[in-house]
Amino acid sequence: MTDFTHLDKDGRVRMVDVGDKTETRRTAIAVGKISMEKDTLDRIMDAKVKKGNVLEAARIAGVMAAKKTSDLIPMCHPLNITHARIDFSFDTKHQAIDIEAEVSLTGKTGVEMEALTAVSIAALTIYDMCKSYDKAMKISDIHLRSKSGGKSGTYTAK
Repeated sequence: MTDFTHLDKDGRVRMVDVGDKTETRRTAIAVGKISMEKDTLDRIMDAKVKKGNVLEAARIAGVMAAKKTSDLIPMCHPLNITHARIDFSFDTKHQAIDIEAEVSLTGKTGVEMEALTAVSIAALTIYDMCKSYDKAMKISDIHLRSKSGGKSGTYTAK
């Protein structure tokens, strides 16, 4: 395991200095899911949720979250994100919605945290809009699927 880059020589927390890094095209894809009762999934699929279009609200929330990640996670750098995409797919066999977020930019640091935050907030938005129907919804399996760019190169989850 490598040394923790967010600690200085005295063990104090710090934001990593990326000033001397080379700008490269960086992309991250994160995924997750929210499971629910069949009736709740049917309501979302049929656009019959009282609060409105669940997936479009969650899509907007996910994009907004990607842009605000540095306000939420203490050592994240504020980034000039140039692309954010949130997609949903229905998994009727498991009564779930799969969420995928892709975030990219050309910069000195990666966008993994932004993609993970986008998925998390999209899932929480779905929960919020549907909790009156189903308080037992479960958010799970949020993880980085892949990333590219930067000194560490490409990563793909196994």
